[in-house]
Amino acid sequence: MRAADAAGPPVPRISARPRSADAVLAAGTALGFLGDLLFADPRRGHPVAAFGRAATAAEQLLWRDHRGAGALYTALCAGGTVAAAAGLSRAVRRSPAASGALTAAVTWTVLGGTSLGREARAIGAALEAGDLARARERLPGLCGRDPQSLDAQQIARAVVESVAENTSDAVVGALVWGAVAGVPGLAGFRAVNTLDAMAGHKSPRLRRFGWAPARLDDVAGFPGSRLTAALAVLAGPDPRGALRVLRSDARSHPSPNAGPVEAAFAGALGVRLGGTLAYGGRVEHRPVLGAGNRPVEPRDIERAVRLSRRVNALALVVCAGGRLLSGALRGGRRSAGTAGALGAAGVVGTAGVVGAAAGSAHSARNAAPPTGGPPAPHGTRAPVTPRPPRSGRARRTATAVSRRSVAPRGAGPASGRPGAAGEERG
Repeated sequence: MRAADAAGPPVPRISARPRSADAVLAAGTALGFLGDLLFADPRRGHPVAAFGRAATAAEQLLWRDHRGAGALYTALCAGGTVAAAAGLSRAVRRSPAASGALTAAVTWTVLGGTSLGREARAIGAALEAGDLARARERLPGLCGRDPQSLDAQQIARAVVESVAENTSDAVVGALVWGAVAGVPGLAGFRAVNTLDAMAGHKSPRLRRFGWAPARLDDVAGFPGSRLTAALAVLAGPDPRGALRVLRSDARSHPSPNAGPVEAAFAGALGVRLGGTLAYGGRVEHRPVLGAGNRPVEPRDIERAVRLSRRVNALALVVCAGGRLLSGALRGGRRSAGTAGALGAAGVVGTAGVVGAAAGSAHSARNAAPPTGGPPAPHGTRAPVTPRPPRSGRARRTATAVSRRSVAPRGAGPASGRPGAAGEERG
């Protein structure tokens, strides 16, 4: 046997420098993330507002009480968005500066963590000041529950649940798909998430038509929700408690994606989430997450926002770092047949680094992030009649579509991002 044969298959090597395209994508993503931190969402002229108007027109044109019509609607709206983003990416691919600028702009467009935190803090401040009327007035901007039926503790719980779910929907999920598929992944995730918020409900009109966007959103949101839950365990004040509640209660939640995220936040913060919810006069009883923990208090809203910010920052490290590492592995491989395994190795390898990063995140746990006024809506749009609530995950109403999807689905003034936690979906 020859020595070369005895040595076995060639081992991929890591290139000293990642591929240029991967470095540009990672840098653009980081710039867009920074843009959301600094500027939040614009009040007017946001691209998601234009998408919302186009999707509404398409729904009016294509609506039939049939799943096939909903599938066509979803394919045209989401597929058209992905195709347009892919075309733009291809047009600027020869210019690293233009490609990075496009990535940064799209990342800033689809993220909404800053506006989410601002709206949650505004409600928390009203509750701590004893201004229940003001808190009730602002709650529809964050979730779709009936504010008049909620007391201070129930409002605080609704806000914490919405912050938890929208950490995944408004930030982490988009970062994951950006790392996987670049600008088309970023834009496609936001399009699917918005379509689900607009049409993925179990109302009589949308029960069949909204089936396709609801199911596609379940698929698109799966990786982001799992990464969000894992990072909440790492970055939270009580990792053991978070892991315990995540393991015991996540599957009891009716939403496959909201369940792990809310369970991890409940355990990390040491609070009890879930239970009885009220939507438009309809009472719904949900499984309790973290039954052995104490009830949510208004002060827990600030703690949830801080945890959300740490999770978002760690998600950026995982996604951008994973893309760089997988690019370096692909650039240094000796065999083309190892490409798929190497890409996965990049993400998994970076996850190991996040464990150490989470330790430093714990040291910054008590540093309050900068506060601000009410969140800048994601592109102000004309309010549209809200849809009925959906189960298991936040819905964005058409009002939310008028802004950038950052507030929980079904959210009102806060933004057009993901909407109220725990609404009834198709």
